[in-house]
Amino acid sequence: MPIYNKLVRDKIPDIIAKSGKAYEVQPLSNEAYAKELEKKLVEETEEYLEAENNGESVEELADILELVRALAVRHGSSFDEVEEVRRRKAEERGAFEERIYLVKVEDES
Repeated sequence: MPIYNKLVRDKIPDIIAKSGKAYEVQPLSNEAYAKELEKKLVEETEEYLEAENNGESVEELADILELVRALAVRHGSSFDEVEEVRRRKAEERGAFEERIYLVKVEDES
């Protein structure tokens, strides 16, 4: 039996059960859940970076968004509040649409 030891989506145990396979799960403490969310975000980000086409990239971005939603809740917030902060920052500081690459800024001496 393969050992995964990782956070999975809520319906994965049901999907495994429907396939007729045995599995073992355990609930996570708040502290362990927070750590596993962070690990999963790194995992999904790496998968995004390794995606070989637009379809795979979009799939991984969807996974990252689901993790952002879960992390927002973990921090006592919501996805809507994160989106509002994003929108405000875009208004105040801009987004990343113009592809601006800052090379250097002269020091005031």
